[in-house]
Amino acid sequence: MNQISGSKAFQKQVFGKEMRSEFTTCYPEQTRVFDHGLISHELLTLDALARLGTALPASCVEYNPGDLPVGIAPEDVPSNGMTIADTILMIENSASWAVLKNIEQMPEYKALLMSLLEEIRPILESKTGKLLKPQGFLFVSSPNAMTPYHFDPEHNILLQLRGEKCMTVFPAGDEQFAPATLHETYHTGGPRNLVWKDEFLQNGKAHRLVPGKAIFVPVMAPHFVRNGPEPSISLSITWRSDWSFAEADAHALNGWLRQRGYSPNPPGRFPAQNKAKALAWRAMRKLHLTGDMG
Repeated sequence: MNQISGSKAFQKQVFGKEMRSEFTTCYPEQTRVFDHGLISHELLTLDALARLGTALPASCVEYNPGDLPVGIAPEDVPSNGMTIADTILMIENSASWAVLKNIEQMPEYKALLMSLLEEIRPILESKTGKLLKPQGFLFVSSPNAMTPYHFDPEHNILLQLRGEKCMTVFPAGDEQFAPATLHETYHTGGPRNLVWKDEFLQNGKAHRLVPGKAIFVPVMAPHFVRNGPEPSISLSITWRSDWSFAEADAHALNGWLRQRGYSPNPPGRFPAQNKAKALAWRAMRKLHLTGDMG
């Protein structure tokens, strides 16, 4: 495994007392903007991120033109014609958007990720169960770049480090913005393409993020992001939980049932546990009864 040398784990507390108090009240279902103390770090400069992008496996690096519409399918996004290192180092003028995925593969970045999650672990585990599958993602965006409309299966806190951006978030679990059938397809290995409609915009809430601000985004809450007039760097720290995995498995079972002519009720959002459907799906998967679905 390649390593990024010459770095140290972050030691200073990033999430203060007020943030943790507010986070306790909103987690896991309410979007909220907080203060954070991760303003600068040697692992998070453009030079360091260019090295990281080169060291990561190709499957963990995605970079595209930044002048995209709000709604576009991943397979329709064109290449920007540059290397990941040049895309990052020239981000001010490359008109691009880049994401470095699963940065925890590198020891120094894993230490940074886990130091942040340890600060809020007691809050997480008291509500949604054991902290599972911690992952980190770094986003580097050119001025005015767009991250199209999508959702994510993880609990997520995005920390803004440089520049500014506006994230518009829509209610999680509302079939108007992400139909149940799409959840079912995604949780059985399919795409997570969301269909954008201009009338959605009136129901989204826009959150302005500047350096020193972070936003918590609930599991599967649809959102899109537009960068401000300067280059942007953001760090996303994510995790799964007993609750999020149970919801995902319940969606998977519903998809299996729907293929057989049933109309199952959607999984409940937190604090519903969805244990019965989750256990049924896990048993079916173990016995190889799910066919091509998982």
